[in-house]
Amino acid sequence: MTFPIPNSSEVEEERQRQASELAAESGTGWADDYRPGSYGCHELLDRTSLLADMLERHLLEHPACVANSEWFMLAEQAAAALRKLYQRVGAEHLGGGELSRQDGKVMPA
Repeated sequence: MTFPIPNSSEVEEERQRQASELAAESGTGWADDYRPGSYGCHELLDRTSLLADMLERHLLEHPACVANSEWFMLAEQAAAALRKLYQRVGAEHLGGGELSRQDGKVMPA
């Protein structure tokens, strides 16, 4: 079974759809509570760290994943994407540099 990778216009269309729903539910200023420097942005940073940690502990270290090179590669790509997201959000939210997670690990850019 193959899963098509959405192109950037499809992804942006979905983002815009979700933004419209949030505006309808919370008003046009909904994004103000989630801009870098806000509690909402910090919440995203925390959730990204949490998911990256869970993925590393529960997927990358799982024996079934370790035993299958294709699965391991896909799990590693997912972990790398989360680490990249963590660095990008953190750089804007906190202002530059590599960030250390609560467990003390530095998330590489």
